Amino acid sequence: MTEPEIGDTPEIDYTAVFRALPGAVALLTRQLLYADANDEFLRMLGRTREQVVGRPLNDQVPDRPNDPAAAVLRHLEAALSKVAETGERDAALQRYEIAAPDRPGASDEQYWSLINVPVFGSDGRVALLLHRVEDVTELMRAREVALSLQEAMLPAPRPVGRHRAAVRYRPAVGALNVCGDWYELLDLPGGRIAVAIGDVVGKGLTAACVMGQLRSALSAVSRVVDGPARALEVLDLYARSVDGAENTTAAETFIDWETRTIAYSSAGHPPPVLLTGGTVVFLDQATDPPLGARPENGPRPQATAPFTEGALLALYTDGLIERRGEDIDTGLARLAGSLTRHRAADPDTLADALLADLLPPDGATDDTALVIVRL
Repeated sequence: MTEPEIGDTPEIDYTAVFRALPGAVALLTRQLLYADANDEFLRMLGRTREQVVGRPLNDQVPDRPNDPAAAVLRHLEAALSKVAETGERDAALQRYEIAAPDRPGASDEQYWSLINVPVFGSDGRVALLLHRVEDVTELMRAREVALSLQEAMLPAPRPVGRHRAAVRYRPAVGALNVCGDWYELLDLPGGRIAVAIGDVVGKGLTAACVMGQLRSALSAVSRVVDGPARALEVLDLYARSVDGAENTTAAETFIDWETRTIAYSSAGHPPPVLLTGGTVVFLDQATDPPLGARPENGPRPQATAPFTEGALLALYTDGLIERRGEDIDTGLARLAGSLTRHRAADPDTLADALLADLLPPDGATDDTALVIVRL
């Protein structure tokens, strides 16, 4: 037997490839008869190829209209028929309940991802329908846990003192609705308030868990120190003992109504922005490296800025302003322009307007958190 030379393309057995695909895949005719099914699909059905190929799609489900499986089948038949007619692919997430084998009378919730793709013949018409099935029940359960975790770790929007505030959180596209971005609003002694925001490196549950630890620590320390710089110094020390907290960025402001000043400090975070009348000021005079990234411990910088009644303060994470291949100043200018255009709006309306103006219509590639306070 002659060995193939380097560079030769081996002959591909597409039938073998189809049957070895790791996902559950079947081929159906336009009449919804099984033309073939791969090994994973057969394993899912618990049937042999001879018991499936050539049989109609609805042959696999008992003729009981109220059976949950029958409802799934009706949706699937309609979706496949639409693909056959239009030549356009279809994807859906299907939820249904099945009887729990170990709990008589009870049922378990399941989720299936269904993808139907037309396969065209030489005449350009739909010849076959490729049907892929994936059980995503565990993923959906993880998503529900993640949402509960995120809601538990981030405070609900509420007024701070007698002033109105709005908060927004948007995960990156493809994220599990959890991220390492956080915000905090606190009532402080003396009628002051603290507003903070932070961004943990990374995404998903790991980043969210780190976020929860840092947010809680900053919330506690802010109540007993005299300013945001000192709060970030203590948080920096704490972050060095938390795996995954290195290079977290954070910014915090202490708002004093008696003196009408904002004390602020930043650990490598984009600057808070103050809008008074039509004037936008970025609070960028007290910036230091991120948490855990300073060469040695020591005082962090702190600066103050005056404000007038009715001014707006916005804190945000970099997902709101940064775009790949774009200078950060461009994003900051875009933020300033949007704030100026919508400056008369209430905090909730303004927060929604900023997200609409600044986030890409197809979703951001980075997580975003935003806090708006009317002073």
